[in-house]
Formats: sequence, C-alpha cells, structure tokens
Amino acid sequence: MKDFLSPEISQQEQWQLVKQHLDYASQNSPFYKQIFNENAIDISAIKNETDFRRIPITSKEDLQLHNLDFLAVDYTEVIDHVTTSGTLGNPVNFMLNEADLQRLTYNEYESFKIAGVNKNDVVQITTTLDRRFMAGMAYYLGLRKLGAGVIRTGSGLPGLQWDSIHRFKPKFLVAVPSFLLKLIDYARQNNIDYKNSSVKGVICIGESLLNENLEDSALRKRIQELWAIELFSTYASTEMATAFTECELHKGNHILPNLIYTEILDESGNPAKNGEVGEFVVTPLQVESMPLIRYATGDMLMKIEGNCSCARSSARIGPVIGRKKQMLKIKGTSLYPQHIQEAMNALEISDYIIEAENDEFGNDLVILKISEEVEFNPFEIQLKLRDQLQIKLEIQQISASTLFQKKFPRESRKPIIFHDLRSI
Repeated sequence: MKDFLSPEISQQEQWQLVKQHLDYASQNSPFYKQIFNENAIDISAIKNETDFRRIPITSKEDLQLHNLDFLAVDYTEVIDHVTTSGTLGNPVNFMLNEADLQRLTYNEYESFKIAGVNKNDVVQITTTLDRRFMAGMAYYLGLRKLGAGVIRTGSGLPGLQWDSIHRFKPKFLVAVPSFLLKLIDYARQNNIDYKNSSVKGVICIGESLLNENLEDSALRKRIQELWAIELFSTYASTEMATAFTECELHKGNHILPNLIYTEILDESGNPAKNGEVGEFVVTPLQVESMPLIRYATGDMLMKIEGNCSCARSSARIGPVIGRKKQMLKIKGTSLYPQHIQEAMNALEISDYIIEAENDEFGNDLVILKISEEVEFNPFEIQLKLRDQLQIKLEIQQISASTLFQKKFPRESRKPIIFHDLRSI
C-alpha cells in the first residue's frame, strides 16, 4: 500500500503536494499540457495561491467533451471504470489505476475514522457496489483497510436490511438518510424493535444533514425523533475521489488536505469572503489516471472558519446549499431546489418531485408534483410552503406509480427529486 501523509499537515506540506500534482499533470495529461501551453503558464513560476488562480477552471463540460485527453496513464493500466451520477447531464467516464484505488482506499479509511468507526465495528453498506458506482467500492475498500467487519446488502430491500441487522449486529450503516425513514416504516409495519437494534450510527451520503445556518436539517431532526441514532454527514463526488466527513461534534465536514486542495469562489471567480457561499472548486491531489486541476464542482457551499473542538487541524466546509446551474428565480426570489426539499422535509412529506421549466416569457416556472396518497391537500401545502419560502408554488397531484417512475428512473443510481426542464 502506498504511503500517504497524515491529514494533519501544514499549509507548506500541502503546497508541496499541489506542486507535485501540477508537475505530474503538466508532464502526463494531454488536456493540461494543452491548457498550460495555450495560456503560457509556466508551472515552475507558480509560487502561491494567487499564481495558482491563473490556471483556468476545468468544467464538467471539459470532462465530457475531452474525456480521454484527461487520461494521464496508458489505457492498459486502468483497472476500474466508473461514471459520475449524471445529476447535471450525461454521466462522465472516470478511470482509476492501482495507485488511484489505493488512494481511494486510504480516503475512506480516514473518512470512517473521523466518524468514529474502528476495526472492532461491523458496518452494513446499504448502497450499491455495482452500477459503475465509485463510492460503493470506496466504502468497502476503506472498511477493509480499517479492519472492520462488512455486510454488503446493497441498496433498497428493507426486509433484507433488517434481516442482516438481526443476523450480524452492525454498529454502523452506510445509507442515504431518506432511506432510513423507509427502514423505520418497514420496522413499524413488521413489529421490528428497531429502537433497540445494534445500530448506533449511520454514515450518511447524498443528502445534507445541516442547513445553510449550520443547524440540523429538518431531515436529520425527523430521523432522530424517530430513531435515536447518530448521523454523520458526508460529501463527495466521483471527480473528487475524496470524502468530506463530519466528526462527532457535527459542526461541518472535515477536509482531508493531504488528498485535496479546495477553493470557494464568488461569481467573479475570486475567493469568497468568510461565511459567504460560493462555488466549490477542487484539485484532488495524488491522483494518477485522471488528474484534475481547479475543477468546478457546480456545488454552492461555504467554508467554516475556526478550529473544530475535536482537535483536528483540518478546515471544514458547510453543506451544499444548491447546484450553481439549478438556481431558481421565482418572482424576484432566488432559491435552490434544496430549499424546497428542506421545507418539504419539515412537513414530513417525501412523496414528491420538483419540476422547473420556462414559462411563455422565459421565466422560471416551478411545479411541485406530489403523490395523490399524500395526506395534506395541495392548498394546505401551498400555504405552509409560502410561510417558509416566501413564494407561492404551483402544486399538482399525480399518481403514486407515475411519481415513482419519475423519482426512481431505472438508469439512475439515486432518486431524482429535481427535474430541470428549462432551456438555459
């Protein structure tokens, strides 16, 4: 296994890793060789963060249009092929060699340690390890390195999940938070004493557990009111191949500075001010197959200033407030789909999707489509949402089966709540 510096590194040590990454990309990546040449960038002249910001931003469109130009190793060295989730468009191909898999293993090893998992624990992974999903493999590899016991149940199937919990007594689950509500519903319907199960904590993926005020989200409150377990928020993506994880204090997600260099930029491309939301731009370090430099994730979030009381020296980031391209403007009010989701979670309604399209004047038209089986009537929901969001949303009822097909398309690895039909 490759040796990695500890996450508790100095800024000077991190900058050395950045320099090594730039040198590697300039020598081995066809895409970045061209970028540096076209922009007359001399890697050896980059001495500080200001110099670093002269390098152009890399976009998801760049990855889609020039995918193989990002490959910095011989194609025959690639041993794992994955794709992004495709939240903002077609999935993007991503490739890893042996060194990248070792890095991925180490990343999740450190991530699980932040959440308090150790080698004596048993962990049940309720996410898929197939379907070209990087994270599922990462969880498994990280737990193997940690020495913990692993139960690979995969996604869905509440009955199998509870049978596995009964048989193998896991202390932790890896799960999407909203899936926990389905586990609770199943347990109640089948007289399972879930409150006294072996499960004490969940490593949560895919959904934020803090709101933009860095307070517990409605989803976290709702789950913990029903089941007194500890929930650890994580944030990651295929392109980053790096996880940001909450510690036991739940005050933001810790950065692994030995694996990733991060920036949060305002609309002008300058560093956002303290406490200001901006686009998250990342440079994953020590990647060999497809190195990225200043990759714009499209996620809008903020940096959390000050040291965490857990004694870790690494900086933290707040929750994803929304996707840059998904911002909605409704009658002069700007918000993200996540704001609507948070409001719906507060109402304890989960059977819905959000659709955005253009009206006849080209303005954003947002329609909230809810299942006919939801107990609240549309007018009640409209009033409650207006109180929370200060806007009036159009609400339509659709059949439960139609909603399920839209929310869980066969080709997707996760539920699709926001459907952007606008021509932007």
